[in-house]
Amino acid sequence: MAAADTSMRHSAKALVAQVQRNASGRPGPRVITGRYRSSWQSDVHRAGPVIVAEVGTNAPQGRRLEFGFVGVDSIGRHYNQPPFPHLGPAVGTFGPLLMRELGTAISRAL
Repeated sequence: MAAADTSMRHSAKALVAQVQRNASGRPGPRVITGRYRSSWQSDVHRAGPVIVAEVGTNAPQGRRLEFGFVGVDSIGRHYNQPPFPHLGPAVGTFGPLLMRELGTAISRAL
């Protein structure tokens, strides 16, 4: 199923690119240094017959930027930060495209 692997890798990279575009200003988070935006990565691997794509960031502010935060953080700072969704909208756009692309790759392989 090399076609399915290739399709998944392509789709994961496209999702990362869309997240990065969404994280380039409103309605997503604004770019200050570009480090957060460039922290988004994808990894595709097999788990037996299943192809797994992981898309994410190791940046500590990722969850807070996506979902917002109201409250006191671990060092006592008070926040009322609104959400700046950038991952959710990208998944909403690419989910159906990914399913269609994988379906085509599997059909060709069979």
